[in-house]
Amino acid sequence: MAISDRVLRYLESRKNLTGSAAGLAGLALTFTGLAGAYWPVVVAGLYGAGALIAPPERPPAPDFPDPAEELDELRENFATLRTYLAEVDLPPAAAGRLTELDGVLEALLDPSWVADVLAKDPEAVHALSRAVRQDVPEAVDAFVRTRWWSRVAPGSEPPERHLERQLTALHREMTAIAGALRDAEERRQEAHTIVTEERQDRL
Repeated sequence: MAISDRVLRYLESRKNLTGSAAGLAGLALTFTGLAGAYWPVVVAGLYGAGALIAPPERPPAPDFPDPAEELDELRENFATLRTYLAEVDLPPAAAGRLTELDGVLEALLDPSWVADVLAKDPEAVHALSRAVRQDVPEAVDAFVRTRWWSRVAPGSEPPERHLERQLTALHREMTAIAGALRDAEERRQEAHTIVTEERQDRL
């Protein structure tokens, strides 16, 4: 099956098509009598030359998901995360940190206008995706598991303290992303102001 696929790909390749066209030219020379008794050599040589000068095959570019589609999927993941978090009993301090983080995540995933800016920054999309799909659920799940063990064998550092520190760090990271996006929009606005003023000055 793999051999037949390779043969089929070669038959459809630029090298074969170019070589075949050159070979047809060799046959035309044969019919006109210019190739003489060596016409098989002429036809084969022209086919080989055509195959050699043909441009190489260009593999198709990878079809990565559109940033807007990725953000749509991320919004669905965020809704799933919220459903999970609503079922977890958190201490007041950690719940407050989580509420603050939830507000920033919700704003960053707002489809009205922020997402258009966010889609232009793949690193920010990656960080946001990591927070929603990995960091927050892992932090909360680790807290739930460790809290149970701390009740059985108390004496270690309270697990809620680690959860608060993790959520605080995530909140700082997401706030920094929001600030960077805001700064990028301000620079874009300032650049547009300069362009429009310079255009007006030229009139």
